[in-house]
Amino acid sequence: MVLCSRRPTRMPLLTKRHRQLRLQWAREHRDWTVDECKRVAWSDESRFLIHHINGRVRVRRLPGEQLLPSCTAGHTQVGGGGIMLCGTFSWAALVEVEQTMKAANYLNIIADQLHPYMGFVFPTGNGIFQQDNAPCHKARIVLERLEEHTDEFHLMSWPPNSPDLNTMEHIWDVTERQLRAQTQACPNISSLRDRCLDIWYNLFPVMYQKLVSSMPGRLQLF
Repeated sequence: MVLCSRRPTRMPLLTKRHRQLRLQWAREHRDWTVDECKRVAWSDESRFLIHHINGRVRVRRLPGEQLLPSCTAGHTQVGGGGIMLCGTFSWAALVEVEQTMKAANYLNIIADQLHPYMGFVFPTGNGIFQQDNAPCHKARIVLERLEEHTDEFHLMSWPPNSPDLNTMEHIWDVTERQLRAQTQACPNISSLRDRCLDIWYNLFPVMYQKLVSSMPGRLQLF
């Protein structure tokens, strides 16, 4: 057996309590079928920067060549600016919203975007909304608003530090990869926004249907 040098896989830092809650959540949902997973609207936020530096890039150089243009990677403060996208998808549809993620803004997203979305995709009121435990999601005004509308959809409990269980992470990864594969750099925030949204609007429904279908198998790993 040959052991190769590899970068460690980045994972959320989990405490013993986090592991217990993850296992509990997985066991509560491990018997879910694909049809049950179709009732869930998965959500998450992600930040995209104009100038993205891939820390995995390596160069081969001789001693003393570290400052040659071919051996350097330029960067700007905070990536030259960026945008925060909040996305939601389910088996049948996908929606995006650009916002700064504070409790008041998130409350507006729930009222202006989430309620119409859930009503359209799950007209019988049997939908389930998934969100992580970000501070803006756990704010009192947000939870009270969600509690007032349990007749329209239900809120899924979610274990802490568990982005690996959220199928939205794959969509963010696809968006980031397609964005960085474009040869022409984004000149400004407006261009970055347009490119991200163009990628989103051209995602094939079969992709997020496959992600939903993968959930029962993921839960069986616990």
